[in-house]
Amino acid sequence: MPAASSPAAEVVNEFLRLIMLPDPVSASRYTAPGMRIVFTGKRAMREPAECTKFNAGRYKWVKKRIERTDVVLASPEELQRGETVVYSIGSLYGEWPDGRPFEGNRYVDRYVVTNGLITQMDVWNDSAEWMLVHAGLAAP
Repeated sequence: MPAASSPAAEVVNEFLRLIMLPDPVSASRYTAPGMRIVFTGKRAMREPAECTKFNAGRYKWVKKRIERTDVVLASPEELQRGETVVYSIGSLYGEWPDGRPFEGNRYVDRYVVTNGLITQMDVWNDSAEWMLVHAGLAAP
């Protein structure tokens, strides 16, 4: 896992380490009450356990290979609210429910960390596209 460059990046990297175990209960220590989570396809969730449940239905197992963690320079308004935006960029690897292995599935996660806790998480990845190709519904 890449070295964190700020306290907010450290929060995100530790959250990801725990959620990928999966240990959503421990990962919740890094989230604020009322956290907003949106996965690809506008799937809204409120807590890490929902992410784990969603992933369990989509994959036999899945992990993130983090390539980098970027901290965005905050605006004066964000600084006043105690917010830091952090991006985690990399790829997913694991197995589909039918046991086929995969790797190189790109992802980008965007986090808003407010006063040391994650208040928002937006997740984008190639899984839906890969699933369409496997089903013969899209060209590779």
